[in-house]
Amino acid sequence: MIGKSAKPVGVITRGTTGINRLRRCDRWMVHEPLIQRVLQRAADPLVVDLGYGARPNTTFEMADRLRAVRSDRRVIGLEIDPGRVVEGRDGVGFARGGFEMAGLRPVLVRAFNVLRQYPEEAVGPAWERLQSALAPGGLVVEGTCDELGRRCTWVLLNADRPLSLTFAWDPFASERPSDLAERLPKALIHRNVPGERIHEFLNAVDRAWATAAPHGSFGPRVRWRATLEMLWSQGLPVRVQRRPLRDCLLTVPWEVVAPNPT
Repeated sequence: MIGKSAKPVGVITRGTTGINRLRRCDRWMVHEPLIQRVLQRAADPLVVDLGYGARPNTTFEMADRLRAVRSDRRVIGLEIDPGRVVEGRDGVGFARGGFEMAGLRPVLVRAFNVLRQYPEEAVGPAWERLQSALAPGGLVVEGTCDELGRRCTWVLLNADRPLSLTFAWDPFASERPSDLAERLPKALIHRNVPGERIHEFLNAVDRAWATAAPHGSFGPRVRWRATLEMLWSQGLPVRVQRRPLRDCLLTVPWEVVAPNPT
């Protein structure tokens, strides 16, 4: 039940959205072992889509895709702008709320393209708000993407800390992996400068991508698989995907890219 006394925390942002914009993140969530485990084990598989924007398309799409993991999942979309709150349907509810989660205790929160419009110093407090609202064992997916969802990045967090950073993109929409730097999460987008881990990491990925150029004659997906295997052989803790993928995916532990202490 949504807490009626909870005061929304946050500010109203542009709220742009689009059909199928977050498909790459949804596909990743369906196959991510940590998310599968938390949903399958939850007594109340409540999922919150925070800041779904001017239209709730992506909330319904996420609810439909997560059915493959847990058929009885509950999904609630939250928006801080009361004018964007719509009537629920198809088992999906909507309410006014912000980083306080409207008094809910979800096991999974997806917050996309929300913090991108905030200053960098707002990231830590916003993460803490989301983490403190989680049910035991819960997870947060916080990220950003371009207008068509062809280039996406997101951070996976548990109640204590960020766990990983994932890049996902259309194999035919980027010339090199570092093209996604413009869509880094707010926690990292201003840190892509010499001396920071994210800058060094993206340079290493670009070098491996260039070395794997001979595989490009078989298509960008084959070239990307070769790039991942090369990065792994160099000692970088990237996740090498074994199942067939339509997207290029790159996931690393947060420690590999975490901002330098200030």
